Amino acid sequence: DSDLSMRTLSTPSPALIFPPNSPGFQNGRESSTSSSSVTGETVAMVHSPPPTRLTHPLIRLASKHQKEQANIDRLPDHSVIQIFSFLPTNQLCRCAHVCRRWYNLAWDPRLWRTIRLTSETINVDRALKVLTRRLCQDTPNVCLMLETVIVSGCRRLTDRGLYTIAQCCPELRRLEVSGCYNISNEAIFDVVSLCPNLEHLDVSGCSKVTCISLTREASIKLSPLHGKQISIRYLDMTDCFVLEDEGLHTIAAHCTQLTHLYLRRCVRITDEGLRYLMIYCTSIKELSVSDCRFVSDFGMREIAKLESRLRYLSIAHCGRITDVGIRYIAKYCSKLRYLNARGCEGITDHGVEYLAKNCTKLKSLDIGKCPLVSDTGLEFLALNCFNLKRLSLKSCESITGQGLQIVAANCFDLQMLNVQDCDVSVDALRFVKRHCKRCIIEHTNPAFF
Repeated sequence: DSDLSMRTLSTPSPALIFPPNSPGFQNGRESSTSSSSVTGETVAMVHSPPPTRLTHPLIRLASKHQKEQANIDRLPDHSVIQIFSFLPTNQLCRCAHVCRRWYNLAWDPRLWRTIRLTSETINVDRALKVLTRRLCQDTPNVCLMLETVIVSGCRRLTDRGLYTIAQCCPELRRLEVSGCYNISNEAIFDVVSLCPNLEHLDVSGCSKVTCISLTREASIKLSPLHGKQISIRYLDMTDCFVLEDEGLHTIAAHCTQLTHLYLRRCVRITDEGLRYLMIYCTSIKELSVSDCRFVSDFGMREIAKLESRLRYLSIAHCGRITDVGIRYIAKYCSKLRYLNARGCEGITDHGVEYLAKNCTKLKSLDIGKCPLVSDTGLEFLALNCFNLKRLSLKSCESITGQGLQIVAANCFDLQMLNVQDCDVSVDALRFVKRHCKRCIIEHTNPAFF
């Protein structure tokens, strides 16, 4: 670290991409035979800017005698920067090692609003430290241009890496650390406390994260009126299976501006946690509680308090939800566009009828594995939900070809139909195809192709 601190004017080398002992990394330089698929541990290193004239395999000279300028070097700077804008972080660092001109262009501030690192072998903590130091060159200790950090799937990310982001990137607006199971609550608290503009947070698969809150120090410094407010609007806590009702209560109290919340497979959440959520977060548009097996019709009554603001709801595999819960949603959430109720075996034709008559703008519906839904329910859908585009009836044992024909004759905009493991005839599938020409049919009937 002491050596790095003396060389902040340098750039991250291809060691962000190549392991030091890989065939593509020899004597501190890339070899011409380097391969994009490498194994082993990747560490963050630094190199000084390359010389002005550097022969590199990426540069192909226009003439046989190598006297003319390469085609890409004829492009103006703004065009090269536009090309660089499509590259991920590791490729951008690779380009910075080609020549001095590319070095200067690769570190244009407009290219560093986003850092994206997704390799499982990369030493993410080290890489983030090196990158933020270089980006803080003109504004010591503060990286003002960085707004998005995506390090999903980097299992070696630890709290140290998030501390670096929290301390150096006050303008951060989006953070995705899905699948990084080594991070804890404390690091997340630091990020949300020191990055007041953070709006998008994805901690899905981070099993140690049980809450989202400000640090104690941050709460004391802020005024009593705003001391508990976090500006997060999008929060994905899928597979945070340690999350409980009390943690959800804390999240709701701090993140009152939430509009998108995903709690898939947070198996400890109950109706009580949803009650806390509806007290504070009244602006939620999209909500998923799929596979939360303790959520029941009482939870649906709480969710229904969102009324017309709710557009997306997923309650898949919540076995305690019946027609009663569906009636609550249908009665109060009339602008619902998407409903996933797959595996809710307590839903019958009566629930589908009430849903179809009250949520007429429904565009996507999944009632797969609901054995009590029959052609009668499909008829109600067909006669009321003309805007239906996606319909999944997978493993609905009571569905027949007659119900599908009624749907196809009324829902001309249907684009996706899933009837896998349903007892429907080839003639019915052909009827659907004739009336809904853009419809993609997922089926298990070998006679239909």
